[in-house]
Amino acid sequence: MFVMTERKLAILQIAQRLFMEKGYTATSVRDIAKSAGVEPASLYSHINGKEELLDRTCFEMAEKFLTGIEEVNDIYFDAAQKLKMAVDTHVNILTNHIEAAVVFQRDWRHLNEVRRSEFIELRNAYEDGFRVIVQNGIDEGIFSDVDVKFAALTILSSLNWIVEWYDPNGKLSASEIAANLFNFTFTGLKK
Repeated sequence: MFVMTERKLAILQIAQRLFMEKGYTATSVRDIAKSAGVEPASLYSHINGKEELLDRTCFEMAEKFLTGIEEVNDIYFDAAQKLKMAVDTHVNILTNHIEAAVVFQRDWRHLNEVRRSEFIELRNAYEDGFRVIVQNGIDEGIFSDVDVKFAALTILSSLNWIVEWYDPNGKLSASEIAANLFNFTFTGLKK
């Protein structure tokens, strides 16, 4: 169990930055220790290993996304409003946690077999939340009759690509990015 202390949080953030910059497999415990200003052996008094840091990152991010989509789908709005809220939530999670988001998107495959299977279940549940929105939009006559799975995957692919190009100091704010992505998505779905 990873109990979060201030020191563990600092180590986790250092690891996320290094994983983002170098990739999970290319980052060693020695790299994390050096960036944290401790000896590698003393790092183990705070964590069990870099696997624990990857696990924590992936599952915390998955929980943020799942909570967000569940909240959106629990609201009594039409599918267009829900889609806008889901896109806004997704973009905000990614942009407010960009280092963790990059690790979440790129390195989940390095989780151990059991945790990877659990992670995939969470990812699929999140994808299902977008499928619900698309299906609701079709049922409400707001969206065209599209392949629901393909539409959900296309939406998520475009949203997730943000981690590859987002710059917090860039021309567009996170809310402007979310608005643009919603507009393109909605235009592609609406009847």
